[in-house]
Amino acid sequence: MASGVEPSRSSTRTAFARRASLAIATLVLASSVSAQSAPSPDPRVGLKAGLLDAAEAAWNMKVLSKTPSPDKFFGSTNSDLAFTGKYVIQGNYNGYQVWDITNPSKPSLKTTNYCPASQSDVSVYKNLLFVSGEGNSGRIDCGDQGVKETVSTVRLRGIRIFDITDITKPKNIANVQTCRGSHTHTLLVDPKDKDNVYIYVSGSAGVRPADELPGCVNATPEKDPNSALFRIEVIKVPLAHPEQAAIVSSPRIFNDLTAPARHGEAPEDIAAAAKMAAEARARGAFTVNIQGTELVAPDQFIKPMLDSVVGARHGTGAATGADSAALRAALPGIVAKMFGEAPGAADHGPRPGPTQCHDITVYPGIGLAGGACEGYGLLLDIKDPAHPVRIAAVADSNFSYWHSATFNNDGSKVLFSDEWGGGGAPKCRATDKKEWGADALFTIEKGQMTFQGYHKLSAAQTVNENCVAHNGSLIPIPGRDIMVQAFYQGGLTVFDWTDPTHVKEIGYFDRGPIDSTRFVMGGSWSVYWYNGVIVSSEIARGLDVLELQPSAFISQNEIDAAKSVKLEYLNAQGQPKFVWPASFAMPRAYLDQLERNKGFDGAKIASTRAALSAAEKLSGTARTDALNTLATQLHTDARSAADAPKAHTLASSVGELAKVK
Repeated sequence: MASGVEPSRSSTRTAFARRASLAIATLVLASSVSAQSAPSPDPRVGLKAGLLDAAEAAWNMKVLSKTPSPDKFFGSTNSDLAFTGKYVIQGNYNGYQVWDITNPSKPSLKTTNYCPASQSDVSVYKNLLFVSGEGNSGRIDCGDQGVKETVSTVRLRGIRIFDITDITKPKNIANVQTCRGSHTHTLLVDPKDKDNVYIYVSGSAGVRPADELPGCVNATPEKDPNSALFRIEVIKVPLAHPEQAAIVSSPRIFNDLTAPARHGEAPEDIAAAAKMAAEARARGAFTVNIQGTELVAPDQFIKPMLDSVVGARHGTGAATGADSAALRAALPGIVAKMFGEAPGAADHGPRPGPTQCHDITVYPGIGLAGGACEGYGLLLDIKDPAHPVRIAAVADSNFSYWHSATFNNDGSKVLFSDEWGGGGAPKCRATDKKEWGADALFTIEKGQMTFQGYHKLSAAQTVNENCVAHNGSLIPIPGRDIMVQAFYQGGLTVFDWTDPTHVKEIGYFDRGPIDSTRFVMGGSWSVYWYNGVIVSSEIARGLDVLELQPSAFISQNEIDAAKSVKLEYLNAQGQPKFVWPASFAMPRAYLDQLERNKGFDGAKIASTRAALSAAEKLSGTARTDALNTLATQLHTDARSAADAPKAHTLASSVGELAKVK
């Protein structure tokens, strides 16, 4: 998420708690639709608004639980998720919450850690928890009083490391400070290195003063090769001594990239921004010009800089009119540096490309990472984890802000999302282009990416609902590329991108807006599949847990095969390679797929199902012999099948099942 907007608070937390309890005990309006075909008209359009009592629409998904955030976290932005064992760790701008989902229909709060900072993105490995901090108000001591000084030894901008050996009593054992903080981070577990883990830090804030963190340089690389711009940070964490974690490299993966072409804003947004900017200027507020659009600068952006102006003249107290005038004169240059361009750069050749990534997804199983880096999607070689190397870059004028990446399981495709509007704007309106604020899909061959198509939420959302492509993950259905993805207040979408040129939505869950009369920030920040359930971090409401339902698009056998994949932990940006254990669900899932795509003779599908059922009732040598005989016959039959590769995969899955003792 690019913005730091928080949802509106109620008058008291007690009122929130009462409403939460009421909502749990009360059935909300929900649309019940057929699992066999997409309902028309789409029931997601026109849903009743409400914070904890909004109307809902679900198709081929079932809600298991909706759990409001606890008191100190309700009303503050819920952010990303990480998973370990039976626990979900949910980041929040006030710290993080740990939920026990042993019973997904009734998650229980195991513990919380109140430690304010934006965005508190989280990742976990064994007994270690890593938490991002980027804003100027984050403190090493986890206090909530903020940091007023321009330069301070108590400010935290970087990665917090906690020992969660006792998850109810986390211990902050290290803090790794970075020059631009950590908007997001990625945990890389290198299969070749058992002694260390690595963290790729994506920091998007301004460069902090060298007086606060020595070595931080705000100049561009051509003026100072030690520039903190145009790079990422790599932190090495020794597992035996995590307190010794430190930055070991700052790869300049953006070298030689120039600013790509990007689309402008929608006409209604341009008009609205111009009106707001004019009103802001009239009352003396600050505005900034970003990529040709004048925008109102938020207070949390302006105040620290005004404090810096006051500090620079050794002043005290509130900023004067002269201080404001000085900042107004400096703002164009400050903004230009933040967005990787210099004033007047257009007069001196192409503008430089991105200065940082928003998010990096590493896939150690294939030695690659996907970097979603402002104006580009990057493909990185991570075989040397401390020194990632860019091997390919793609740009797209239909993309505004490359946000995150997801590979398919065999690494032959990658999906990038576009967070047009920064996550805090309605970008799924009926008038918005389907190619904007969407996913772009690419095939990967010989280290190069080739564009194949787009995917965007199909249901139009209102002007009061922030909606754009955001975080999601693969669902481990064998033989197919199925993904669940968050679209903020657009809800959740499940889609099949096995054929990246013809993406198909096959399930969803959505609520009405939080408020029908005005914009209030909310919706699903991220949603991930973990050990049989789908878990969503709802920005304003809490934690949602759902499950897939069988339909014409996904069979119960496919769901059972997906549930056979058990992970010890999951950080979605550290993508695992799914490996399916041998089970009777596997060949049955492939049979369902072959029947669905008419890839195998119908009579042979029926006889194979019967043979599998008969073998399942056997044991010992009799079962092994029956399965081996079936596998041999299936390989023979596969040669003449319409979908020969999948038919051979079916045969191989039966052969693997025969090996199970």
